[in-house]
Amino acid sequence: MNEKSFTVMQEIFNYAKNITPGDYGGISETKFCQDYGKNPADWRVGPFEMLPEMTFIKTRPFDDPTGIGWASHFIFNPSLIEKDGKLYLFYRAAPQKESLSSRIGLAVYEDGKGWEDLSGEPVLYPTEDDETHGVEDPKVYFWNNRYFLFYQGVWQPEGEEREQIMGNSPENWEVSCITKLAISDDFVHWEKKGVVLPYSVSHGWCKGAVIPRDSKGCPVKINGKFMMFVSEGCAGKQQIGYSDDMEHWEFQAQHYLTLPSEMGEICEVACCITEQDSPDMVLDFFYRDPKGIFHAGQAYYHKDHPFTQLDLGFGGCLAWGGLIRWKGEYLVAQGWDAPKGEQQMYFYREKK
Repeated sequence: MNEKSFTVMQEIFNYAKNITPGDYGGISETKFCQDYGKNPADWRVGPFEMLPEMTFIKTRPFDDPTGIGWASHFIFNPSLIEKDGKLYLFYRAAPQKESLSSRIGLAVYEDGKGWEDLSGEPVLYPTEDDETHGVEDPKVYFWNNRYFLFYQGVWQPEGEEREQIMGNSPENWEVSCITKLAISDDFVHWEKKGVVLPYSVSHGWCKGAVIPRDSKGCPVKINGKFMMFVSEGCAGKQQIGYSDDMEHWEFQAQHYLTLPSEMGEICEVACCITEQDSPDMVLDFFYRDPKGIFHAGQAYYHKDHPFTQLDLGFGGCLAWGGLIRWKGEYLVAQGWDAPKGEQQMYFYREKK
């Protein structure tokens, strides 16, 4: 990271820790994952109920390898994966609710012992020039004995560089948010692999890495390829990525999700739910109705026709990092409902 980027990183943290968070009352996991309306279809995943005994409360401060005095006061947007009978929680940590200057932390849950916060240093933190405004929103997958952690790098290109990146995109973003990848064999040592979606596709803004994932956290091939749904950014075009090895991706514009006007507009696809041997596939997504109110929804597909939605339903899990089965039941986590200034992650299981 060059000297200017380091200065920007310090400025962004100072700004983030001193802002007054807005009203995020409309973002409530309890609201999204418990209300599926009347008689939800058999293909739906959920609804869910809170599991109070699983709550993770972060009390261990982060070490700050950047030396800028960074600290977190809010945790959210996690990804869950199981290893050796233990549940691992990768989470986004920020100075304030939904603020910039985020990092990615890690905790582990073991029956009989509860939670242990493993993050002295954050698992991932800004080390590159396109991460000055933070690294955020982990999505973890296990394949070929390796762990693939997709995350968002945030920064602010300026002047001619911004014009080159944005191109003719109709979107007028203030910062650049790009999907990146880190790979590990052991959860401890992570190698950053760089930007996944090229700027020629993202135009400097994308929210992606929604790869069909089974209930163990393993990616599922669709028609012989790993496939990634990209719903936000990319100059307003839905994109699909294809890969043979989960590391190298090629993208093409492909529309795969449409909402009727009475539902409103798609904000972002959260996760894709399926199993290795199942023909069924469910996209869980976040949307805004015509009155500006946020909701969760789900769309149903057959894997042999992954862009043809067969049904839509109200309510969803919004498991941004992917759903997982824990003790035979789907489990989702989120920190949105924590009180201001409290670093708490709540867990919800599928209702019996």
